[in-house]
Amino acid sequence: MTDHTPIRRALLSVSDKTGLLDLASGLAARGVALISTGGTAAALRAAGLEAADVAEVTGWPEMMDGRVKTLHPRVHGGLLALRDDAAHLAAMAEHGIGAIDLLVVNLYPFEATVAAGADVGTCVENIDIGGPAMIRAAAKNHAHVAVLVDPEDYAALLDDMDRHHGGTCAKFRRKLAQRAFARTAAYDAAVSNWMAEVSDMAAPRRRAVAGTLAQTLRYGENPHQRAAFYVDGSGRPGVATAQQVQGKELSWNNINDTDAAYELVAEFDPAEAAACVIVKHANPCGVAVGASMAEAYARAFDCDRTSAFGGIVALNRPLDGATARAITGVFTEVVIAPGADDEARAVFAAKRNLRLLLTGALPDPAAPGASIRQVAGGFLMQDRDNGRLDAGALRVVTARAPDPQELSDLLFAWKVAKHVKSNAIVYARGGATVGIGAGQMSRVDSSLIAAQKAQAMAEALGLAESPAKGAVVASDAFFPFADGLLAAVAAGARAVIQPGGSMRDDEVIAAADAAGIAMVFTGMRHFRH
Repeated sequence: MTDHTPIRRALLSVSDKTGLLDLASGLAARGVALISTGGTAAALRAAGLEAADVAEVTGWPEMMDGRVKTLHPRVHGGLLALRDDAAHLAAMAEHGIGAIDLLVVNLYPFEATVAAGADVGTCVENIDIGGPAMIRAAAKNHAHVAVLVDPEDYAALLDDMDRHHGGTCAKFRRKLAQRAFARTAAYDAAVSNWMAEVSDMAAPRRRAVAGTLAQTLRYGENPHQRAAFYVDGSGRPGVATAQQVQGKELSWNNINDTDAAYELVAEFDPAEAAACVIVKHANPCGVAVGASMAEAYARAFDCDRTSAFGGIVALNRPLDGATARAITGVFTEVVIAPGADDEARAVFAAKRNLRLLLTGALPDPAAPGASIRQVAGGFLMQDRDNGRLDAGALRVVTARAPDPQELSDLLFAWKVAKHVKSNAIVYARGGATVGIGAGQMSRVDSSLIAAQKAQAMAEALGLAESPAKGAVVASDAFFPFADGLLAAVAAGARAVIQPGGSMRDDEVIAAADAAGIAMVFTGMRHFRH
């Protein structure tokens, strides 16, 4: 590979004109001849820059509404020719092919077109063909050609040229080539996944996944694991789209836990009540609603004060001063919210290490999407769990029906249980969790742990009895036996919500009736492994 390759001729064809004029001016000032197409050429000439039209190079006009313009030997030959191969040089001379030393292309905005909700025909017209073909050609020939697909690299190219007397170094060209192939791969992934969606193909034969680097992380879950954070471009509000106002750099665990917290708090409509979620190690340890954000936080904190230490706090309404003061009274890793007022920002400013993320919006729990999990030799892909429970679809299966307050708490507990690792058991009372049992191999164990948490809460708050007495219980999946339900009854639960569907449902219902508690079936399971 030639170490330093001079740039004498460049082809520019971009949909995103960000930074174009600065780059083109810089190239022209360094003696580089410019070739361009359509709108890019018009933008360059309007700025007073000389640019030959690609039609002048090929000898053919653009045709078919621009579908055919760069797919020509005088373009691809100029990109692919090996400058140190005599036969290639002879072919260039024979056919009048001039070398193209730099390609600057960013593709038709297919992803943005889809995100805007365009019809199928418009989306198809925004599938770029010539662009990816040129990018791949230039990237393949990176021994001699530099290729730019991201405006973020424009300044770096000019700097590299200045360091290498108007050329580029091999290491830089190889880095650009990797980025170029990654861009075309991501673009093709977006197109193929969109086609699967519009064709209603739940499991296409091949599935591509792509992302753009957002942050290189110091390490992963543990210090010996390398890690990075990539965004998928979906624009779903959350940790990937948030503005970090202050605080230390986010870690792998911060990002994972913050995502879990924000997805759960989004289950609660901010127009109905303020809601707060506190998460520790991807599981909620306290969830509550309140008349104010400060009240919601205080009630969530009181669910499990021990676990809340060093936790992640998610809010469904903007952070205010009173809530900020309460949060800063406890060691907290991250706070994520739709917004924050000036008073809250001033309070947090005194805690420089406390990370504050503002998203501008809440994610829609009902929106479609996918979740991916890698396994040895492959990955599992499924729809995001966007199931929402309609209260009218509940089926009362016991002699006693829940009263209005119990029903309200059951629906609250069910939203929380959806986001707790299975086997999940959630005790709730008055719009707040009072005990959560998560991730146990036995549902009985989860029931017992949740009850123990409730008892610990009573002791921490100086209560006369466990808040589990008179509470309701949510189970993310059915009780396979009556023992898990009986553990909840022993703790003082008065009503239960669960999916139903066990072979022993009759036995479980009979146990509930014998205890005088109410039980409803949802017909929907929320496993979260």
